[in-house]
Amino acid sequence: MTNDGGIFGLTAQAKARLLEKLASHRISRAAATATRKGGGPEVEDDFENLQGYREMRMIRTASEALGIANPFFKVHDAMAGAETSIGNQTYLNFSSYNYVGLNGDARVTAAAKAAIDRYGTSVGASRVVSGERGVHRELEQALAEVYNAEDCIAMVSGHATNVTVIGTLLGPQDVVLHDTLIHNSVLQGALLSGATRVAFPHNDPEAADRLLAGIRSRHRRALVVIEGHYSMDGDTPDLAAFIALARRQRAWLLVDEAHAIGVLGATGMGIAEHCGVDPREVDLWMGTLSKTLVSCGGYIAGRRSLVEYLKFQAPGFVYSVGMSPPNAAAALEALRILRQEPERVAKLNANSTLFRDRAKAAGLDTGFSVGASIVPIITGGSIRAGRLSDALFRRGINVQPILFPAVPEPLARLRFFLSSLHTEDQIVHAVEVLAEENAKVGTEESGLKSLSKLISATKG
Repeated sequence: MTNDGGIFGLTAQAKARLLEKLASHRISRAAATATRKGGGPEVEDDFENLQGYREMRMIRTASEALGIANPFFKVHDAMAGAETSIGNQTYLNFSSYNYVGLNGDARVTAAAKAAIDRYGTSVGASRVVSGERGVHRELEQALAEVYNAEDCIAMVSGHATNVTVIGTLLGPQDVVLHDTLIHNSVLQGALLSGATRVAFPHNDPEAADRLLAGIRSRHRRALVVIEGHYSMDGDTPDLAAFIALARRQRAWLLVDEAHAIGVLGATGMGIAEHCGVDPREVDLWMGTLSKTLVSCGGYIAGRRSLVEYLKFQAPGFVYSVGMSPPNAAAALEALRILRQEPERVAKLNANSTLFRDRAKAAGLDTGFSVGASIVPIITGGSIRAGRLSDALFRRGINVQPILFPAVPEPLARLRFFLSSLHTEDQIVHAVEVLAEENAKVGTEESGLKSLSKLISATKG
């Protein structure tokens, strides 16, 4: 991935000068740094020398120079729904995964409280030894039914689920073929496994087929990984085409449903329902419990042999404490409500489509969003995204910017998460304010002049 403009539009030379400025403010640790005997690598024991930390400091300095407030780690005073409270002020909220409005639902809360009363707040051990509870199996059975799967395994973290499952199933003789926009957890799992990793162009099954066909014979096992609903762009794959690809190439197919459950399909059962595909055609269904199911954790649904293998072999399950009882109970109750009240899904999608269509009509770039809970507003640069997020916050709207390097610099954006709880008036108001502030940001100085002044001050 190339980015000629650099972060916040900085060239490589400007970036280097800004890093030098940051270094000049750091306490020297030269005495603690020395060269090992025998010409070994330089010894370094200062966390401030970590490249990632220096990059963070650079971004912070550039933001301060441009007058952009830090949009991250805002402290919410209470439960976040269509509205939220930050600093004792109420904001219209588009930064939460509470897609069908079940966070804080009295039935979900009661289920979590009942689980605490019965089991306590922790199971106190790995499920393999003495941490197994009935609510775990109830949840796994309910999740398996979503996909008409033989079984399911639930874990304490969505991110860790992908990491430990991919890291366990594959090895150095294998290959992982994934969408170029796949989630970080998949990349980390592939890295852990030691398998060859190959990315294919976003949502392009034909290109994926060609890539895998060219290398399949050199590898023992192959895993193709896609998302059911992409969290950055809000678009969906052609599931049937990827299933056909996996069968042709004798590969397993893993579909990450983190942002698809409760969002896609007439009843919210995900990309398979959305595409009219038999979910049994997919080898591994992965999902998280922290979005629609308003809890915390991850899961894998599929064949019984797969689940049994993971329960005894996946380090992230075997060596981790079992999911807490209130989390398991909350997710189970949320899933029950979702299946009983599909009108929540219909309202969510109506809201999302309304937001996307009105934003488009206002001349805003909504990318490839299908209008199902996630609508990006592409700004064309991190400076514009940061300024626009800040301007909206000042007008009572909470939405986060996505900046380089999370996305390529030209694709920096605001990412709006819609909910079934949002009203039509709130959506109309938000788009009107968004369009107004976007126009104002478009007439402002790009910020490069301010950065040039900052960098010039460091010369000499």
